[in-house]
Amino acid sequence: MSLPEGFTLRPASIADLDTLVSHRRKMFRDMGYKQDATMESMSSRFRAWLLEQMNAGHYHAWLICAADGSIAAGTGLWLMDWPPHVIGKGSRRGNILNVYTSQSFRRRGLARHLVQTALDWCRENQIDTVILHASAAGQGLYQSMGFQPTNEMRLGL
Repeated sequence: MSLPEGFTLRPASIADLDTLVSHRRKMFRDMGYKQDATMESMSSRFRAWLLEQMNAGHYHAWLICAADGSIAAGTGLWLMDWPPHVIGKGSRRGNILNVYTSQSFRRRGLARHLVQTALDWCRENQIDTVILHASAAGQGLYQSMGFQPTNEMRLGL
C-alpha cells in the first residue's frame, strides 16, 4: 500500500510531542468532547505520559507529511504489558491510538496507511495481538482491515 503522491511517512520523535498532543486533542474534539478545561487537563497529562512512554520505548508514532511540509496525519502504537492470556501468545499487546487526519487531508487513505504501518511494525516485532478503540467515524475503516468488536465494558469510578 503506497501513499498518495506528494505525501511521505516518517517516525515521530520527542521533537513532535506538541503535534502528537494536538492530534489527540483534535481527535477527541471531533468525537464531541468540547469542555476546554477537561481537554486542557487531558492534554497536559498526556504530554507527560507520552514523553515517559516514548523515552522508555513503549510508544511509537508515525506522521504523514504533505508536500508542503505540513503534518497531515498521525498515529501511535502503545506497547502494553499483558499477562498470559488465551488470546495471543506474547507478553505485550499493541494498542493503536490517536489516529488523526487533519480535515483538509481526509478521505485519501492516510489513516489506513498509518494503521497498516503500525500493524506491520507489530508483525515485525512479534506483537501478535493488537487492539484499538474506534470512534463511530473509524469503525468502518478498522473493520475493513480485519479488526473485530470485542466484549470490553467500562465503568467510570
